[in-house]
Amino acid sequence: MQLFITSLNSGSNGNCYYVGNEQEAVLIDAGISCRETERRMHRLGLSLRTVKAIFISHEHSDHMLGLPKLAQKYQLPVYITRPTADHSRVSLTGLALRDFQPYTPVQIGSLMVTGFPKYHDAADPHSFMVSGNGVNVGVFTDIGAVCEHVITHFKQCHAAFLEANYDEEMLENGRYPIFLKRRIRDGHGHLSNQQALTLLLDHKPAYMSHLLLAHMSKDNNCPQLTTALFTPHMGNTDLIIASRQAETPLYRIMTHLN
Repeated sequence: MQLFITSLNSGSNGNCYYVGNEQEAVLIDAGISCRETERRMHRLGLSLRTVKAIFISHEHSDHMLGLPKLAQKYQLPVYITRPTADHSRVSLTGLALRDFQPYTPVQIGSLMVTGFPKYHDAADPHSFMVSGNGVNVGVFTDIGAVCEHVITHFKQCHAAFLEANYDEEMLENGRYPIFLKRRIRDGHGHLSNQQALTLLLDHKPAYMSHLLLAHMSKDNNCPQLTTALFTPHMGNTDLIIASRQAETPLYRIMTHLN
């Protein structure tokens, strides 16, 4: 009654999240190089041979850059919607592309992966829930605003990767040009610390054991600030900052019945 999770990298320089059991696993996004994915999984004692599929959330390069080589080398099916594939800036030639539909679970061994729409400035962006062994793990990043799709799934999670991209004051007073600041906070960009915290306060299930704050901006956020903001509200839930430079430890997620 458990799953294992890690963030292999999280940020505008590349995103890749691992969810699996003892026999099989999936990757959500493949935004770092194949070699770096291999290295980071090896340091965690994980083998890419257990990965059975890659799911792509949207076409931005920090979610797809490592996909072609990784999928080709390990002969992995790539679950990607048609609009996302059509807008991809990396070559998908020769890859085993498989379409998926929102709210239609895809079975990967004993894992079930469900995609659902989100607000982001991409062609057909999706978040994901990975379920198996009675455990639900959500991947909620690159979200401009919290919608009912996110709330519905977050409330079911035993663990979640949740975007906390920027501190509002740091963004406002930072060096980014006005157009980029507007893109980030216009409802189709990224979640602020406060937006993520409000989702946590309003909808965190009592049995959530781990929350990994993800896709944190290098320029407009600070791990220490975010940790201080969230920690008083975590209760029995472990708080982890997903790094822009390295993998997190491997976490075992169990149902609240264990």
